This record gives sequence, C-alpha cells and structure tokens, in this order.
Amino acid sequence: MRIATLLLASTSLVATAPAFAQTLPADEALPAASDAMEIVVLGQGQTRQVQELSNQELTILASGTSPLKAVEKLPSVNFQSADAFGNYEWSTRITIRGFSQNQLGFTLDGIPLGDMTYGNHNGLHISRAITSENIGVTRVSQGSGSIDTQSTNNLGGTLQFLSLDPKDALGVTASGTYGSANTWRGFARLGLGTEDGARAFASVQYQDGDKWKGDGKQRTLMVNAKGIMPLGGGAELDGYISYSDRAEQDYQDLSLAQLNRLGYDWDNFGPSNYALALQVADIAANRGDSGTAPLNAVAGTTYPSPVATADDAYYDASGLRKDTLAALGLTLPVGDSGKFAIKGYYHENDGQGTWGSPYVNSPTGVPMALRTTEYDIKRKGAFASYAATYGANSLKIGGWYEKNDFIQSRRFYAYESRTNPGRDHLDFQTNPFATQWSIAFETDTIQYYVTDDIDFGDLKVSLGWKGYSVDTNAFSLVNTNSRATGDLKVEDWFQPHVGLNYKLGNGLEAFAGFTQVTRAFQASTTSGPFSSTQDGFDAIKDTLKPESSDTYEAGLRYNTGIVNAVLAGYYVNFRDRLLVIPTSVGIVGSANALQNVGSVRALGLEAAVDLKLPMGFGAFASYSYNDTTYRNDVVFTTGGVTTTVPTAGKTVVDAPKHMLRGELSYDSESAFGRIGVNYMSKRYFTFLNDMSVPGRALVDATIGYRLNIGQRQPVELQLNAVNLFDKRYVGTIGSNGFGFSGDNQTLLAAAPRQVFVTLKAGF
Repeated sequence: MRIATLLLASTSLVATAPAFAQTLPADEALPAASDAMEIVVLGQGQTRQVQELSNQELTILASGTSPLKAVEKLPSVNFQSADAFGNYEWSTRITIRGFSQNQLGFTLDGIPLGDMTYGNHNGLHISRAITSENIGVTRVSQGSGSIDTQSTNNLGGTLQFLSLDPKDALGVTASGTYGSANTWRGFARLGLGTEDGARAFASVQYQDGDKWKGDGKQRTLMVNAKGIMPLGGGAELDGYISYSDRAEQDYQDLSLAQLNRLGYDWDNFGPSNYALALQVADIAANRGDSGTAPLNAVAGTTYPSPVATADDAYYDASGLRKDTLAALGLTLPVGDSGKFAIKGYYHENDGQGTWGSPYVNSPTGVPMALRTTEYDIKRKGAFASYAATYGANSLKIGGWYEKNDFIQSRRFYAYESRTNPGRDHLDFQTNPFATQWSIAFETDTIQYYVTDDIDFGDLKVSLGWKGYSVDTNAFSLVNTNSRATGDLKVEDWFQPHVGLNYKLGNGLEAFAGFTQVTRAFQASTTSGPFSSTQDGFDAIKDTLKPESSDTYEAGLRYNTGIVNAVLAGYYVNFRDRLLVIPTSVGIVGSANALQNVGSVRALGLEAAVDLKLPMGFGAFASYSYNDTTYRNDVVFTTGGVTTTVPTAGKTVVDAPKHMLRGELSYDSESAFGRIGVNYMSKRYFTFLNDMSVPGRALVDATIGYRLNIGQRQPVELQLNAVNLFDKRYVGTIGSNGFGFSGDNQTLLAAAPRQVFVTLKAGF
C-alpha cells in the first residue's frame, strides 16, 4: 500500500493533459504526435461514431503496452488480458458493443491483419505487426462503418492503426524499462533523412520477463523499418517491413470453482514441477479420467492435495509465433484533385501453440505428450484506391485482392523420459510421433467499395457500399478424416452505408448513419464451419448462412477547444448468429458442433468528454450502456433427439452492461502524469446467464519527470503502476469458449499490481 499511496498522492499533482483538434478526412494522413497536441479526437466532421488516439496515449502507459489496451478508455470498448501490458495473446480479447474480436476488422496502414484471434488464420496480432512506439494514430470505429477497410469480418467495428511518418522519428530514440516479475525491455530507433525528402527509420525492441505467477517466461523480439521516398510531382513511394519472434509460456485456464478452491495464484505445473505433473497424469490414467493406458500402477488413484482433477493444472503450455510482414506502396496525383494509391503486401507466419497433455501417452513411457496446434500462413495481396473531388462530391473507389495459403495441423511430440522432459515449450518442436490432422486452406478474397461524400455546406451526406467474394478450398495433407474438408464460398456484392453530418453551429454537430455488413466464414480447423467433423460439415455447408448486421447510430458532438464531447446511441440487428459448441475440454480438442441460431439485438448509449483545464490539467471520462440480448432459443438435434435451450432474452456473453472510465492528468515542461479508473459491470460466461464474473474497478497511475539538456527530446524518467490497488479479479473470460450453463474452465486471473520504471532519451 505504500507504493499505492505514493503514486496516488503524486498523480493528484502530475499527469498528461489532453488537447484538441479537428479530425482530418479518413483518407488523408493524420498529423503525427509531435506535430499535434491532441491525445483524443472524438470524430469531428464524421458521419459515424469514431475516435482517434495519438501516439502520446501509448507513451503515457507502461512501455510496451498493447495499443489495444490504450483504446479501452473509449466508449463501448471492452478489453481484457491476464498480463499488465495487454500483450499475452492467449488472454487478449477486445469486444465492441458486444461483438467479439473475430467480428471486428483490423488494419495497419491499410494492410489487413485479419481477425487477430489467437489461432489466427488470416492475419497477425497488432502486437506482432508493429512496436507500440512506432504507432502514430489508432482509429476506432464502434459501428460497422469503415467500408474502405480491408476486412471481411468487421460486423461490429474496426480498428485502424497508422504507423509514424519517419519525419517524426528522425534522430535516435531509446528507452529502457525494468519492473515487476523481473521484466526488462529495451527499445531503440534510428531515423534518417529530411522531413520533406527521402526519410526512413529502423527500430529494434526486446522484452523479457517472468510470468507474474507460476513457472515460465514471456519474450518478444521485434524489428521494424519504414521508408518514404518522394518521387516528384506529388508522387511518393513508401515501404514497411517487420519481423517478430514471440514466445510466451501460458497461464492456466481456470473455472470459478477452481479459483475458489485453488486461488488466483494457481497455475500450470511448469518445468520445475515435472515430477508432480507425471504423478497427476499417472493417477488420471489409473482412475480412468484421461482415457489413456495406465503406465504406473504404484501412483495409485488419489490426487495429491490440493489437486482434484487432471485438468487442475497441466505440465506446461506456450504460444510461439514468428512473423515477417512486408509492404510496398505508391501514391500518385491524378489531375487537379485526384489521388491514386496502391499497396502490395506479403505476410508469412510460423506458429505453434503447445500443451502438455495428460490425455495422450508418449511412446517413451511418459504418461503425457506435448500437443501442438501448428500454423503456417503465407498471404500475399494488394489493395488500391482512387479518390477525387468533383464539385460537391468527394468520390473514392477501391479494391482489394488477397490469396491466403494457410496450413493448420495437430501433432504430438514425445517427452524424453520420466526424469527429463527433453523438450522446452519455448522452442519450436520437431519430430512428432503422431499427426492427428493437417488441413490446408486456400482462400481467395476479392473486395471492392465505392463512397461519395457530398458537401452541402453545413450538411454532409455520405453514401457508399462494398461487396466481396471469399472462396475457401480445404483439403487434408494426411490420411485422416477427423476434420472437415471441402469448398465454402461467401458472396455479398452489395453492403450499403449512408451517413449524415450537420453542423449546428457554436461547435455543435449532429450525425447519423446506417451500415449493413456481412462476415465471411473462418477458414480454420479450430473455429468456424471447418472445425466440425466431415459429416457435420457436409450436413450444414449448403444451408449455413454467414453472419450479418444492420447498424443504426446517431449522436451529437461538441467541441470548443476547452470541451470536446460526444453523445451517441445505437441499435444493431445481428442476424444468423453462428454458434460453435465445443464438445470437450480445450486440451482434448475434439471436433466442434456449429449452426445458425438466430439473431441478436443491441441497444446502447455512449458518451465521452475530454476537458482541457487551466495550468496544464486535463480530464477525460467515458460511459457506455449496452443492452445486448439473444432473440431466439437455441434448438439443435443430436442422435435424433431435439433439444431446446431457452436463450431468448438472455444477455450476450462477455457483454457488460455498464463501462465507465475516468482520468485526471497534468503536464508541464518538467512534470507529467495521469491517474485513471476503469469500471466494468459483471460479465456472463454462459449463454443461459447462470454463471458470471463480478464487476471490477481498476486504477492505473503514471508519474514522470523530464529533464531538458538541449537534446532533440528531453530525458524522461517515468513510473507506471498497473492495477495500483492490487485488485484480484478475473481478467479474460471465454479463453476456452462459452457453454450453455454451469461452470467452465475458461477464465484467466488478471495480474496483480505491477510497477515499471522507464528511462527515455532522444538525440
């Protein structure tokens, strides 16, 4: 509590003050953080609900914090993670207006990032695409707008990340961080060139730390480089390349019963408890709990206290990802007002998710096997647009093509012996003794869009539509029929959008919009239609409908330079919801059941206000009310027996009704800081709403000091406390999916208080 009291007292005096500016049109470059004073922009001039955060919002957080954690302050954004930085991918979740992460769209400089789920089949997570220090602007659209986004799954919103222009990174920037759980992080960036001419930067970032509980490490190495070369006459060439190597040992998924019985600090056994993991696996086999052949009768049938089941803890688990992302773009002026832009990109990913499973024996006589889900992505594509002004009309048309070759496999690797595992879960595994399945997916995506912003003076009307075709062919690479293969195609060539913005005067404006979006199916063996058995897939493939949504929203914005505020309401009709029903605990990985189960209705209210107060002080607050409910019962037939689950009228899982965020800040030439409170009401993790995790209020704080000694940037010392008052709570829900009712091992305990100190300098 001494740390908490010190930081709380300090942040009542020091923090970073937000300021304000008008938003530029969506197709124009935004000012970099060094040129613009604003931290939060609430979408002035837009015909839909949209906000933007500058790079300054990331720099005030603990060094290396995910940009997803930064946007949780915005209305209707629900972010969860089990770690302090929001980077641990197995736990990272972001939902908007009740829509889950795989129903949102994500891009980096227009490059599609796919749906950014853990078992990502069509992209990569933003934390592997760019280092947080190199992000210039993060733009959040809570509705299903942004029809010019390269995405086929943005039912409920989009997040667009824009990298820094190298002109804002000239010189040398470096930082070093150390803190809780032996965490240390280093970042260095070199920028060369001139602001108006050829310019480029290259950066390297490395982070290493212990898990906050249990046994294991979480490490990241990332290299980014970006260059811009003017070609004369307004033409410009830009390029970007990134390499990421991430290795994370996992935290144990828990149920409410396990949390109550074992506590929040309970975790996987880990490498230091290999013998205990073997003992539990032997007992599980002897009891018949794991279904494996018993290998050690002497172990008996009684679990060692406090273990009660084979699923209380596994030996070890990890997520391993290596990504290379490259892009090359060209922008050309056309005539007096036109602009043509084209960009090609390539993405390659190698990944493994590992689990030490007691449900399979190793051929070496070990009562466990190292189980992997393996990922191999090779994506290449291009997108282009033409924008021009014709009188009152600002027209933009664009297209996108991508070819994605994705291979997903389930394999098992043997532990060496009972005395030595012989395998490190932080290493990529080789030489499997069994392959359960290996499925190749070839997906071709074609998308186009047309938008027209018509300027009638105080009234702006936005009209447009997009359409796409997504064709997936799946085939098996091994002789097994344990998973579905075949062809599945989604086409919707007309998804309309209309919006209005009217300036009422004195800084007040009104906006309203309607958008219709269809989501393509996931091409994955662990989620979506292909996660079923072959018989199950054949039974549904001709009648299965893609999910779609109609979003209506309207609101008011007010901006005086002192007060920057927005108040909006929305109604969403979400149709043909796809329900994936897991048929086993996650580590077993049995085939899923899947079907359309009706619609969802969402009604909500969003408000945010940003205040610029005297003497460098500032304040920000946002509130969201969300009433999202299932409109139909779930009816399914198994073995000739029809079952009805009364879900109609129940609240959507992981959709808190109330979210409230508040911040106080201060910034002078030398001292700065911020304190923020984040409240979220209870969240259900069963479709029948009989199980939930309680609401929680979290406090984060930052204090810092700048010393200007004539360098390009002052030397800064910054202290961050995450979860300042050491609240014990459930962070992520749904890590292993959601069930109809009853407790489920699908929760992750969140990090306790973590404190980090960072030294920054620029030359």
